[in-house]
Amino acid sequence: MAKKPGKPAKKYSQAARLHDVIRILEARYGATVDELAEECQVHRRTIYRDLQAIADAGYPLVPEPEEDGRVLYRFMTGFKSIPPITFSLDELMTLYFCRGQLDFLQGTPFHDDLDAIFAKIRSSLSPKNVAHLERVAEASAPRFQGVRNYAEKKEILAELRKALLYQYRCDILYAPPQRTAEHYQFDPYTLLFFQNALYLGGYAHNRNGLRLFLIDRIQQVEVHKERFDVPDDYDVEDLTGGAFGLVNGQTLPVKVRFDVEIAHLIKERQWHPQQSLEEEEDGSVVVGFEAAGTREILAWVCSFIPHVEVLAPAPLRQEFRSLLEKSLQKMS
Repeated sequence: MAKKPGKPAKKYSQAARLHDVIRILEARYGATVDELAEECQVHRRTIYRDLQAIADAGYPLVPEPEEDGRVLYRFMTGFKSIPPITFSLDELMTLYFCRGQLDFLQGTPFHDDLDAIFAKIRSSLSPKNVAHLERVAEASAPRFQGVRNYAEKKEILAELRKALLYQYRCDILYAPPQRTAEHYQFDPYTLLFFQNALYLGGYAHNRNGLRLFLIDRIQQVEVHKERFDVPDDYDVEDLTGGAFGLVNGQTLPVKVRFDVEIAHLIKERQWHPQQSLEEEEDGSVVVGFEAAGTREILAWVCSFIPHVEVLAPAPLRQEFRSLLEKSLQKMS
């Protein structure tokens, strides 16, 4: 951009200029690229690079579209009042332990963020302490359990992360299994983790309701600068309702009997928040609950074959029987 007559260009390092840009943004509600370029006496493209460098350094920089078409860059309100975060040794061990459970995020921007976070942690600890934490909290996902590869979805996840953080509306191309891909105008509310898989939850405008999308099946994402507000009464359980897993639908009064051989395994866990558990005279146990999601309930039941019997409801019992018969027919 052209310099104002009589006003000499500033000549200083990028570090000094970044300091000035940060100071301006902190002192005001925000500033446009033109305003920053004029203040710092540099080209607009230089300011764009500076803003990217500031965001990459971890500053919570937010672009706010104005009614007149300008874009105002500002910091999230109150970020300077956030005190430095410190961790106890117990907390660090927990962080290292949890990181091992997220190996399925390999190839995603979230895994890159985890690497950056733990690089910062390691830089503040001695090599001996780092080695100790990594040893005592070593954890990894079970092998041969069907690991998902999200490397091909890295760009899509990066766009969705931006939409989630800044509440940007987006267009999504989603392909359900064995069906033609469909376009959705979507307000992303939540990112969910379930059984080592990622799901995106939010409001689908062309369906006038909440929807849950498996990330694996999202083919394209276009993020817009149009902002949305999450309803004050929104709860993540609105996405799943009474589902046994994630698939919502009509709830069923389920009753399942487990033989004495595995009764101890059943009693060691809570399978549903409102479950009932009855011990029978022979040592078997009956678990009862109301939940939706026939497919997920059957998958759970099938994992205990042959020590399991579906008692109710009758349609679920018949479907379980049909699954067993089909499996036997394939072996005959």
